[in-house]
Amino acid sequence: MDYLSLIRKPIESELQDFARIFDESLSHDGGLLGLTLDYIRQRGGKRMRPILVLLIGKNFGCVNQMSQNAAAGLELLHTASLVHDDVVDESSERRGQASVNASYDNKVAVLVGDYILSTALLRVAMTGSHTIVQIISELGRTLAAGEIQQLANIQNNEFSEEAYYQIIGNKTAALFEACAKLGAFSVGATEEEVAAAAKFGHNIGIIFQIRDDIFDYFDSKEIGKPTGNDMLEGKLTLPVIYALNHTDDEAMKELGRKVRKGTVTADEIAALVAFTKAQNGIVYAEQRMEQFAAEARGFIERYVHEEDVRQSLSAYVEYVVRRTY
Repeated sequence: MDYLSLIRKPIESELQDFARIFDESLSHDGGLLGLTLDYIRQRGGKRMRPILVLLIGKNFGCVNQMSQNAAAGLELLHTASLVHDDVVDESSERRGQASVNASYDNKVAVLVGDYILSTALLRVAMTGSHTIVQIISELGRTLAAGEIQQLANIQNNEFSEEAYYQIIGNKTAALFEACAKLGAFSVGATEEEVAAAAKFGHNIGIIFQIRDDIFDYFDSKEIGKPTGNDMLEGKLTLPVIYALNHTDDEAMKELGRKVRKGTVTADEIAALVAFTKAQNGIVYAEQRMEQFAAEARGFIERYVHEEDVRQSLSAYVEYVVRRTY
């Protein structure tokens, strides 16, 4: 099934307006800044986050200029965070393409990320809404706190599922939560509807990150990172956390601790990946995704009444659960 076409169908014109606003925001005449912004803009993406803003807005009212500026501001903030994250993680690729820091250098990447962040704040100010400015500002703080929490968790010798959910709750889930919240608020939804939409977005974000983490246990050129890359960076994600918490194999637990210490070898990572699969870590992670998806479907049943938007948001949930890259 072509989920993406079904997802975009109710908001095709609104999405075109968003693309124009976003491209204008990432444009600069000439020079190194212009070249770098062109490079970032051309890498594009599926725009899943602004699509969520627009769909939720369409569900509760009529997408307006406030909705569009909020969507653009959030996507710019997200873009800036990715540029900075690649510098922090020393990543040479993002989704199979050279990262900004690899194509230029770290100094350029940090400064361009700062420029995009400032552009995001400018775009959010255009909404004229103190509440939207507050939502985006709080999101920026939460994303940064999530990254720091993830770095701190590397020093933790426990294999904590609770800590895992706290980290992704302050990263990917917070981002999708803000999308849905902005979409609902920008069109005048009630407090109850805004809160319900935010919870829906949070669930979507949790699913999105779990699926991303599952990718790390399989080799794919489309994903743009080698198998075990998260472990190479000192990260233990849900599948391996489950596996390590359901075994008496001390050798594997020691490998998990070596991941956190940054002393694990490529062969040891391969062994840990194989162990995770054998211990049904992937199966467990997929079961957890389905539980969060069930909650998300509950929101659609209760709050989404227009058939085209209902089909679109249902396809959105299924896509996030089943996507292959």
